[in-house]
Amino acid sequence: MLTVGLTGGIGAGKSEVSRLLVSYGAVLIDADRIAREVVEPGTPGLAAVVDAFGPDILTPEGTLDRPGLGSIVFADPERLATLNGIVHPLVGARSAELQAAAAPDAVVVHDVPLLTENGLAPLYDVVVVVDASPETRLDRLVRLRGMSESEARARMAAQATREQRRAVADFVIDNDGPLEALEPQVRKVWEELAARAARPTPPAPDPVGLTDPPATPE
Repeated sequence: MLTVGLTGGIGAGKSEVSRLLVSYGAVLIDADRIAREVVEPGTPGLAAVVDAFGPDILTPEGTLDRPGLGSIVFADPERLATLNGIVHPLVGARSAELQAAAAPDAVVVHDVPLLTENGLAPLYDVVVVVDASPETRLDRLVRLRGMSESEARARMAAQATREQRRAVADFVIDNDGPLEALEPQVRKVWEELAARAARPTPPAPDPVGLTDPPATPE
């Protein structure tokens, strides 16, 4: 099994890269999707978030008001840290369950938006960063996701810098261009990931020579 941490700044196009990797055969573990699941109505996660932020972060239907909560935490690093402290352990536990269920020779891709911010790179065999310029990301967030420019800039500012993400990358996928330029890059990365996953795992070294034959007594 090869574990891959896939990350990128908001608006970089990580979701499209993960979709392509799945189409090639990767097993995807999506931290964002799991993060939504662990705060669904009736979960201990949602109860903890309400305890921390108050009942006003619920919709009239009793679900989490994600945009409302986002507007609070992305403007306040301390409150963002509080939210992360609740959600991240729950996401980590569920991710571990899903990884354990994958085949021994699988390429397991963990889609982790805050991989760099939370120092998670060492948890994976390989880190893949989807990269795009701040200008490109801002345009996508405003034009395609309907965010205001101020909201988009606040979301971007709450994340790691482009340089910090690239510093932990084993592979960087450039997604500043059109979609047709993305697929060949992703396929090339996939071929390398699949090749690594297919390699036999070398036996662990014997730290104290317990498998050595006993010395012949003189």
